[in-house]
Amino acid sequence: MTIARTLAQFAVSTRADAIPPLARERAAISLASTIASAAMGYGIPTARMVRELELEDGGAARASVWFDGRKLPLVRAARANAIASDAAASDDSDLRSIAHIGTIVSAVGVAFGEQLGCSGREVADAMVLGYEVAGRIDESLTPGRMQRGFHGSVSTVFGAAVTAGRLLRLDVEQMTYALALAATSIGGMALAADTSCAREYHAAMSAQAGVQAALAAQRGFTADSEIFEAPRGFLKAMGGQEIEAITKDFGLSWDIVTDMAVKLMPGAHPFHATAEAAADAARAGNVKPEEIESVMISAAVQWTNFRGDPHPRNLTDAAHSLHYFVAASIVDRGFGWDAMSDAKMADPVIGALQDKVLFDPNPPPLPDRFVHRHGGSVTIRLKNGSEIIRTCTAPRGSGPRGIEWADIEAKYRHLAPLCGLPAAKVETSLRMVRQLEELPDMASLTRVLVVN
Repeated sequence: MTIARTLAQFAVSTRADAIPPLARERAAISLASTIASAAMGYGIPTARMVRELELEDGGAARASVWFDGRKLPLVRAARANAIASDAAASDDSDLRSIAHIGTIVSAVGVAFGEQLGCSGREVADAMVLGYEVAGRIDESLTPGRMQRGFHGSVSTVFGAAVTAGRLLRLDVEQMTYALALAATSIGGMALAADTSCAREYHAAMSAQAGVQAALAAQRGFTADSEIFEAPRGFLKAMGGQEIEAITKDFGLSWDIVTDMAVKLMPGAHPFHATAEAAADAARAGNVKPEEIESVMISAAVQWTNFRGDPHPRNLTDAAHSLHYFVAASIVDRGFGWDAMSDAKMADPVIGALQDKVLFDPNPPPLPDRFVHRHGGSVTIRLKNGSEIIRTCTAPRGSGPRGIEWADIEAKYRHLAPLCGLPAAKVETSLRMVRQLEELPDMASLTRVLVVN
């Protein structure tokens, strides 16, 4: 039993009644977040470019491009919808590795569910299993793959392959090869994702490669089933650790419940807890920006090179600037959905405060190897010598704190109209996603996700 075959056995043989209701609910939450983020990203140039390329090439009309309404082949539709969600930097993030697994399993699940006539419950189950396999693999890769320079797309691809494979009803052998093909099909440089809009391109490629792997395996395409554990295989190349844990204790807990976090503010998720702490401190002290002497950050993310620079002037830089997150959170008493706008980035008050942001020279040691699972503290020192300190270990919308539908609904209602979706369709689609388990077919949802 190779790793690929063991994971395939789990993905194929897990009965629907073995998946807990909370895990299915988190799948619905992931889908709501992904659609909302895709609406925000729909007009972003990179998402538009890929969408236009796919529509120009066309092909068999099998699955819908969200908000556009036209249909494309499964691979093209999943790719176009995934990049729209990721482009807005407002989707989901796994607490262990900041991989956006939810975007990928959502885009692929809806595409296949629509084309195959699957129910909402079938799609939810496939998403849960896809998230589980991708999460287990990426947990082993963390932090090795990042230290080697690889982006999270090298693990989210398995979410796509399993979600598609489950809905295609692949057998164990076919699913084994789908995973093996996915392992040898994907790349993505972390540096490119941190410094450019290649981040969302990675999401598009992850969805594409995973879907193609599942479809190829269905037709009988094979690959090396030992690709994960082989001496020059996937896990060795990516710096895998605790490899035995990948295939242990199936069903005792579910990654979509324990480690998925939904973004309730835009930008890189490792900064959200620190931004929340900054806003809490500003509110607690009723702080005015001109009264501030300095702002000290002490955060887990300091153990990486992932903190960016002050004074961003575009979405990519702002999404990766901890200075900006903290300064904007203090000035605005929160980090809102408009924080990535040009006007907000050019705000002189926020700009001036970024120059007062300092970093703890001796941040507390990490309790484990999962840097992004931990939050941060902010100390606002005023010119009169007083200090306000607040700490946030896990932001709202994350597994450890629980995810409230009220937060998800607020996000959906704020972002979904940004693509032009009428108010009535916003409410109808939100209701359908919230009741995903009861949805008889996914086409009924995609018919609503059309602007005109």
